[in-house]
Amino acid sequence: VQLVESGGGLVQPGGSLRLSCAASGFTFSTYAMSWYRQAPGKGRTLVATINSSGSSTNYADSVKGRFTISRDNTKNTVDLQMDSLKPEDTAVYFCYVYLHLARRNYWGQGTQVTVSS
Repeated sequence: VQLVESGGGLVQPGGSLRLSCAASGFTFSTYAMSWYRQAPGKGRTLVATINSSGSSTNYADSVKGRFTISRDNTKNTVDLQMDSLKPEDTAVYFCYVYLHLARRNYWGQGTQVTVSS
């Protein structure tokens, strides 16, 4: 199993970024996918989750209305569109999957997002 994130970077407050996670090594369309983030000196927290078909999503209260998670089961990718970014969104963002059939979870290597003027 491999999860590879891309799209992080430095952006000014109010700006936008789009993160992407390319997945391989498992049947992507079978599993829900999530994005987590870890701010400096803090624990890893759930940002957004999308179900296997893409028909249902959930968001942390702190990002509702600003972030959108989506997936493409033909390309085995899950994206996180981040708009109206705030300095408190600064963190390393991780792609995550729990393979419930194998009872194992996997993380990507993370991508840094920095929101600063």
